[in-house]
Amino acid sequence: MMHEETIDPAFIAPPLACDAHFHVFGPKGSYPYHGKLRYEPPHAPLDDYLKLAQRLGISRYVFVQPSAYGRDNQCMLDAMRLMPREACRGIVDLEDSTPDAELDAMHALGVRGIRMNVSPIHQEQEGLMESMLPRIQFWEARCLERGWHLDFLMPGWLTQRMIPVLDRLRVDHSLAHMGMFLARLGPDQKGFQDMLALAARGQGRTWIKWTGTYRMATLPAMDDAAAMARAVLGAAPQRIIWGSDYPHLSFADQVGSIQLFNLMHEWAPRPEDKQRILVDNPAQLFGFD
Repeated sequence: MMHEETIDPAFIAPPLACDAHFHVFGPKGSYPYHGKLRYEPPHAPLDDYLKLAQRLGISRYVFVQPSAYGRDNQCMLDAMRLMPREACRGIVDLEDSTPDAELDAMHALGVRGIRMNVSPIHQEQEGLMESMLPRIQFWEARCLERGWHLDFLMPGWLTQRMIPVLDRLRVDHSLAHMGMFLARLGPDQKGFQDMLALAARGQGRTWIKWTGTYRMATLPAMDDAAAMARAVLGAAPQRIIWGSDYPHLSFADQVGSIQLFNLMHEWAPRPEDKQRILVDNPAQLFGFD
């Protein structure tokens, strides 16, 4: 992992700022991994993350279930139990058979979303979207009952195909990593423009996450992400949330959280935009008081 202590934050986040997307990992063997791993899971304890958050001025937190643990959310839930309830939210990945009582217990802990997770490097595949629809519709109904949302991680080609489906959803839904549209193709690419139009119009249900920039931009500088981020800001500033995507997994030796935090300063230099992205928008989506 990049040495975070060698980089200073370009700004201090406003009071009640939220990191809307990060992960925690226990020591190897402490929680069961799931299936074929996309990456070598690190040991990324909550205490290490909180030290970073303090440096950035972050005081609200949204845990996201990492793919390495599949639908066993215990590591994340254990970490959430150590946090103040008013400052902590979570996004889980669950089996469809999960009983209502378990959902209610998770809600009390701060869970507010269900993850729909497809590898961001998944190659184009006919029929994949159609195969996902029953699960999306199933969890849409259960989220509607609880005021939860759906959190999508998908490659850009799948995001593009999914736009009509998203447009019909009755619940809020977020798109990780700016929909995973590749920055080198620029903001005029069709799928990206369709996503912006959806976020700008719609029923106010589509949220775009400034997360995982290194997954959709060109390393090391990620300069080509700036035009994409500014296009999102111009189209739907009321629908952007930011997340560190800590601990960056297979990219941990190439990027750092403070570096990514500082990119936000370049994309949205005005204090009022930072207030909206870091405080007001996540408060609305995640139900922070």
